[in-house]
Formats: sequence, structure tokens, C-alpha cells
Amino acid sequence: MTDDEHQEPQAERDTETESLFEAPPMGEQERMVEAMLFASAHPLTLRDMAARMPHGCDAAEAVAYLRKRYEGRGVRLMRVGDAWAFRTAPDLAFLMQKESTEVRKLSRAAIETLAIVAYHQPVTRAEIEEIRGVSVSRGTIDQLLELDWIRLGRRKMTPGRPVTFVVTPEFLDHFSLETARDLPGLKELRAAGLLDNRLPPGAMAAGENGSDDEDDATGDGQSELFEE
Repeated sequence: MTDDEHQEPQAERDTETESLFEAPPMGEQERMVEAMLFASAHPLTLRDMAARMPHGCDAAEAVAYLRKRYEGRGVRLMRVGDAWAFRTAPDLAFLMQKESTEVRKLSRAAIETLAIVAYHQPVTRAEIEEIRGVSVSRGTIDQLLELDWIRLGRRKMTPGRPVTFVVTPEFLDHFSLETARDLPGLKELRAAGLLDNRLPPGAMAAGENGSDDEDDATGDGQSELFEE
């Protein structure tokens, strides 16, 4: 057998092998890439896509055609590092925004601290701790300040001149109160089930009318004890 006779069957086998792995039309390759990108929860690289596509496919070329096809549409094929992903068109990003109100529950310590400030204002941190019987963490005070329900008041004219805390107009507005004197009394709180009998003694020492006298509630008449 001559060399030509030996090579001819081999060439025929190579042609048959190539025909068995003929790549799909480019339009079909685009559809494959499109399907993978839509179904994927994360961006895909060209290597990721090529590994899933039939032999002979050109993922890079399919991506290029697909990217051009989506120009000007609501979503775009965008490059993310070395990978590709569909993303909302930048000019339509506002449609994806959603405003929601986050419900944040106050801790027991924050509720007790807020109550003490409301009923005893102006009150210092040391006085809050004395009434509660435990120390007040910085996080508790910071949370109430962040909510804008309490604010720093005047400094007390005592050694160290500690700052005091008072409730804010935002606090009164949230609870539909005109002034701190409109706070409910102990009997009202207990009747409504809002006052836990386990509150430390003196936490509501303002009396059964629910608040200190007018001078204590507003801070008036105590100028000798405080400075602006």
C-alpha cells in the first residue's frame, strides 16, 4: 500500500470527525449565551460559557453580537471584571429604587432610659444610673440620640458640670404630646399594660400625676443649678 493510499482514508476520517462537531450557527450561540447569563446568579467569564457550549462555539464572538443586540434596551450586557452579566440600564436605575420604613425595636434598657429622661428631665447620666440601679451603656444613649428622641441639655452646676439629657420635639411629636407634662401617669401606664412592675424602684418617682412639677419638666426655675 502506497503512502497516498494510506493517507486518503485518514483524511476522510478527519473530515467526518469535524462534521460531527460542527458549531451551531452564531444566532444559536447568542441564544445559548443569553440563556446562561439570565439564569446565572453571578457574572460568567468567557471560559465558563465556553465550557458549557458545544464544541467549536466561539463564546467571545457570541457575547460581542449579544452585547450589540442589547444596546439601547432596558437591560444591557456589561463587563464585570473578567466576566459578563446583564445589568439594568443606568438611566433606568431609579425604577429599581424602593423606599421602606425600618422598624427598630428599642431594648429594655433604652425604653427605661427614655422613660427616665422623659419624666425626670433635665437629668444626668449618673442620675439615670441611680434611678435604674444599673449602669447605662454608651450604646443605649447613642441609640436614643440617633433616633433624635433625646438631646443634650444644659450642664448642671455641680462638680464636674455633667451634661443633662432632655427629650426632643421629635419625641413629643412621635407620641402625639404637646409637652412633657402630657406624659401619662403611673396609673394610666399600668392600666394600659405599658408599665412593667419590675422597673427599678424610683424609675417613675415623678409621682402619680405622671410627671414632676412644671419646673422639673421644663427646667425652668432651676437656673441656679444649670448653665447654658
